[in-house]
Amino acid sequence: MTDETDTEKTVSFGFEEVSPDEKVSRVKGVFRSVASRYDVMNDLMSAGVHRLWKHDTIAKLNPQPGEHLIDVAGGTGDLSKAFIDRADRAGHRRGREAAASAVVCDINDAMLDAGRARGDMAAYADRISWVCGDAQCLPFGDRSADALTIAFGIRNVADRAAALSEFRRVLKPGGRLAVLEFSHMTVPMLQKLYDTYSFNIIPRMGELVASDRDSYQYLVESIRRFPKQDAFRKEVGDAGFSGVSVTNFSGGIAALHFGWAV
Repeated sequence: MTDETDTEKTVSFGFEEVSPDEKVSRVKGVFRSVASRYDVMNDLMSAGVHRLWKHDTIAKLNPQPGEHLIDVAGGTGDLSKAFIDRADRAGHRRGREAAASAVVCDINDAMLDAGRARGDMAAYADRISWVCGDAQCLPFGDRSADALTIAFGIRNVADRAAALSEFRRVLKPGGRLAVLEFSHMTVPMLQKLYDTYSFNIIPRMGELVASDRDSYQYLVESIRRFPKQDAFRKEVGDAGFSGVSVTNFSGGIAALHFGWAV
């Protein structure tokens, strides 16, 4: 008789169940495939609204002069750039010119390459660094960051508890965690309409724009497998964060989970 502890653990990859190692490998493949068209597809899938969600995420973080951000699964660096810009504006208002900084940490080298290649990143060359690393084992020291963000990446992590533990480890006491992720709509009828759009339109758009239907089929499925807002809020709290709050965007299409390291 096989004991339950001897059974291989599986995790979701879209609607499939796979081993954690296979999920890591396949997620890398997905984002390597879509990296060159990632920003364009995000604009098409959300009609540009993802930029407003990111703006509100940075506003909630309230970056300050001299602070350091770790942007996990940071891809092409949108949040890192916005963090530095907002910290600079705060510094100018107060006459304090301490330079904020950020590190984009992504498991996928192709996404990092796409971010570094952005024309608007040249002005941040000495303030944004790019590191290939896994959210489940971050290559940073304890208590080394004032804030940590992960946008549309936590659902792709094989072991969310391990990643959240790492986020807690690298944040200073009082550091802020912001997890922006696609979520579940608060009105069931709207969820049905959104599901119809997601499963019928987004994979087709992926095929037309990025020549990759399968990757976008996975992305849609992975959203449906992600925990609902209250369940994920509990996961964040269980990882040692206090004052965890949830802000729904666009009726719950996306949600911001925010907490404080203690």
